[in-house]
Amino acid sequence: MNWQERPRCDETPAWALLQRHFAQRFAGAQAFDLRLAFAEEGARRVERFSFDAPGVFADLSKNLIDDEAQRLLTQLAQQCGVEVLRDALWAGERINTSEQRAVTHVHWRCGSNQALALDGQAQVAIENIASMRRRMAEAQSAMLDFADAVRADAGITDVVNIGIGGSDLGPRMVVQALRSAGQARGPRVHFVANMDGHELAELLPHLQADRTLFVVSSKTFGTAETMQNAASARAWFAAQGGRDVARHFVGVSANTAAVAAFGAGRCFAFDEGVGGRFSLWSSIGFPIALAVGRASFEALLSGARAMDQHFTQMPLGRNLPVQLALLDVWNRNFHRFASRCVAPYHHGLRRLPAYLQQLEMESNGKCVDVRGRTVPFDTAPVVWGEAGSNGQHAFFQMLHQGTQPVPVEFVAVRQAAHALEGHHDRLLANALAQARALMLGDAGDAPQRHFSGNRPSTFLVLDRLDPAGLGALLALYEHRVFVAGAIWGINSFDQWGVELGKRHAGLIERALGSRGETDGAAGDPSTAALARRLR
Repeated sequence: MNWQERPRCDETPAWALLQRHFAQRFAGAQAFDLRLAFAEEGARRVERFSFDAPGVFADLSKNLIDDEAQRLLTQLAQQCGVEVLRDALWAGERINTSEQRAVTHVHWRCGSNQALALDGQAQVAIENIASMRRRMAEAQSAMLDFADAVRADAGITDVVNIGIGGSDLGPRMVVQALRSAGQARGPRVHFVANMDGHELAELLPHLQADRTLFVVSSKTFGTAETMQNAASARAWFAAQGGRDVARHFVGVSANTAAVAAFGAGRCFAFDEGVGGRFSLWSSIGFPIALAVGRASFEALLSGARAMDQHFTQMPLGRNLPVQLALLDVWNRNFHRFASRCVAPYHHGLRRLPAYLQQLEMESNGKCVDVRGRTVPFDTAPVVWGEAGSNGQHAFFQMLHQGTQPVPVEFVAVRQAAHALEGHHDRLLANALAQARALMLGDAGDAPQRHFSGNRPSTFLVLDRLDPAGLGALLALYEHRVFVAGAIWGINSFDQWGVELGKRHAGLIERALGSRGETDGAAGDPSTAALARRLR
């Protein structure tokens, strides 16, 4: 099968068989019940629906799924050409078809010495991939060398990363996670993303210009929010008596000329094939290296690389990223669950839901397939959540007794990085208890205290929150998104929906700045009226 000729999920025999099986087994008065399934199958169910991957264990047994559905879903992945598209990804094919680009983020964590196993590829293609990886390894080495120098420089106490979207969410989440795990021992690393000046204004009074390094991260070096914040930071630096912009400002971008024009003394470049939400492995990871150092950054890459090997080598039926993606398709297109709650039971992973919102919804929030056809089914669910156990005191009421079931994804870490007695066991007990309560429910002694139960959940376990384990977890999520997009037949690597609002913003900005009539500039009566009020 050619990767460009793969069928969409609804064009496969497995799709029709899944529809029939769902109607027979999961719909109606005698619908599938988890409590009965466990009563009949016992530990065998846990064994069949548990998966071990590098750094991550997953228990999928509390989901509304059975053996036949899993078998047919695995057939669906085969019939949709998931393996073919996966191989094309690693071979550097231009699978981002709307932008005619290869997708290169996986190569940033391969290293220049990792063997290339590209069956059926022409020698010139293999040589091109090897050359690309050498350039990436050289760029990473230069970035890590400079990070070492900054960490060794007692004159730099603070680093401010200015970026948004993928230039913020991934690095911010990783730094928070590894700082919580006791990994961060370098300069204080801060993040500024919002165009709202309150975020930058709140930080600047706590900095000294001559002891601060600003990292301006933008693929194009033209992102409106980033460049506004960068210009304000540079103006503040000058107003504080800063004399050497080139020393105190670094650019991370694919547009090296724009970085130089801005006045930054260094630019750590990366290629156009790295999508923002997949970019923390590339030079965008510079603030991670500054916060945790070379060894930890390389361990992060190593953990992701181990998950890559699992994804590329493990049969589909025991392949954790594939099985999680298939569960997502099953939940979205057959159970019609509209959202998924992510509940990480670790303070260090408190930004994981926000990171996954971009990774999943920007990648797979599409209504048109790779051939330009409107898809006749739902794609990405809404991803949302909060760290446990905080979420238990906020929205778990709805999860237990709301009118619409919401699959919950618990993420737990076996070992704590702190020595406070009693905390971690109680935290883990709460995670396990919530998953169990969602499944079992409770008849209650009054309607208001009735819990229907039979509500699905997934449980992911990391042994510890260290760089390698975190790298494996994030690569797992990336591959899961890739597989779901491949099955739905959409391009997970463009994001045209991000651009439309930006175009309107330019017109409205001029309307807000105008002292005369705003109706024409704002474009519609409602926006014009709001612009006049806000002005």
